[in-house]
Amino acid sequence: MSRHQLSELVERVIDWYDRNAREFPWRETNCSPWGILVSEIMSQQTQMSRVLPKWLEFLERWPTPADFADASDADAIRAWDRLGYPRRAIQLRRCAQAIVDEWGGDVPRHREDLLALPGIGPYTSAAVAAFAFGEVVPVVDTNVRRVLARTQHGDEFAWAPNHRRDDAEMLALLPEDEAAAASWNAGAMELGAVICTARRPACDDCPVSDLCEWNLAGRPPGEAPRRPQPKFEGSDRQVRGRIMALLRDAEEGVALDEIVAGIGAIDAEPRARALRLVDDLVSDGLAMADGELRRLPH
Repeated sequence: MSRHQLSELVERVIDWYDRNAREFPWRETNCSPWGILVSEIMSQQTQMSRVLPKWLEFLERWPTPADFADASDADAIRAWDRLGYPRRAIQLRRCAQAIVDEWGGDVPRHREDLLALPGIGPYTSAAVAAFAFGEVVPVVDTNVRRVLARTQHGDEFAWAPNHRRDDAEMLALLPEDEAAAASWNAGAMELGAVICTARRPACDDCPVSDLCEWNLAGRPPGEAPRRPQPKFEGSDRQVRGRIMALLRDAEEGVALDEIVAGIGAIDAEPRARALRLVDDLVSDGLAMADGELRRLPH
């Protein structure tokens, strides 16, 4: 693809995004950096439709890092509910505490400083720096990797996450202007989320279909990455979630026998598994032992 075509691709995606972006409160210009950071943590591997009501509730209750830093881990876990891995709620609270202790309660603006916060990785640090502060940095998630793989390389599937490659691929297209860079970052992500999807890409509706190497080649099937998704039904993750639900609903804690009965682990093998998973939750800091009771951490 020529330099002119690359520039055309970026401009079209930005124009498409400006006209078609889904409306979310964290995309509004008056959203605080803290609100944007919370949205990025909540939306990891979670549908936006599930994130929106929880985000609104969360920001109403804890509108600043200082507010959340003063909460308890139990408060954080209960507010997180079934939004995803509850460990992220604990990590976000540690992050809020670090923002208060090290930055006077203000979310730092530079990617390197954000990356040093607890629980913040390469993607989240870039996203907050770009979308909250206008820093010209590449923001790359799975959707963006797929858009780049198809348009630039003619590959149906995105490459495996690789921080160095991710940055290099996106930097080659990143505009120097702050506003344009933010719109390209967000637009490429949005394009991958709603048009250039993994299973049923809507190529006829794509603003860059005539520039896309994969589409121009006739959309050849690629070799899917070998990352089999483990079954959720009957998995340890499912059982952990059911145990966490019992703990969230109990202010005073739950006896081990009640936990076993509550998830229907009556026979010897399921009971042993349930007790092992309870111990794992305690080791992970998501629960605490109080004699025969297990409860959410303070």
